[in-house]
Amino acid sequence: MVSRLPRWVEYGAFVLALTAGCINAIGLLGVSHQALSHLSGTATSVGTSLAAFDLTGALLLVGVLVSFLLGAALSGFMLSGQSLELGRHYDSLLVIEGLLLMAAIYLLENGHFLGACLASAACGTQNALVTTYSGAVVRTTHVTGIFTDLGLMLGSALRGEGFDRRKAILFLLIISGFIVGGGAGARLYQSLHFFALAAPAATCLVLAVSYRIYSRRTRTQARNHST
Repeated sequence: MVSRLPRWVEYGAFVLALTAGCINAIGLLGVSHQALSHLSGTATSVGTSLAAFDLTGALLLVGVLVSFLLGAALSGFMLSGQSLELGRHYDSLLVIEGLLLMAAIYLLENGHFLGACLASAACGTQNALVTTYSGAVVRTTHVTGIFTDLGLMLGSALRGEGFDRRKAILFLLIISGFIVGGGAGARLYQSLHFFALAAPAATCLVLAVSYRIYSRRTRTQARNHST
């Protein structure tokens, strides 16, 4: 059950969704209306580009798709299993995400589409960082599945079945974080152009440090209690 989720997951999910919303807004405004945090629109655009015989455009979009996949593969390589627990390499992956976004700034500011690929890889890394635990599917870079799950929960509740309030709160936090991040990304892009990506990059690094401190403190307290 979702009630087994540690409380820090909810806080982290909100911040990660905010980060992804910010990245996606910057991509939509600055990279030819290209989404960076999810792939549904990108996959559709590949099809439309091919239909228009725009092979160059299709190839660039495939680069975004593959980059997201490689980012997710990196998380899969560094994290074994699906359980959420302290002490795993979440902080290392968050640092990698931040570094990918910083590199993306340089490339995008110089007109290189590869920057969009790096930003997409950062989102793929993040999305795979928190996946499935105790029946809760946690996705932080897009909200289609979240809205679907909420709809299913509401339908089940109307049918007289139970309603998992904590699961609903988790999903609402992700949705609100993504929306707030989108608004923040839009405002930052107006002032900073692609340097706006420094905000989600810094957020990833701060979150990594916070996680490392919290993890060490929790393990130290556990050892003290055991002795």
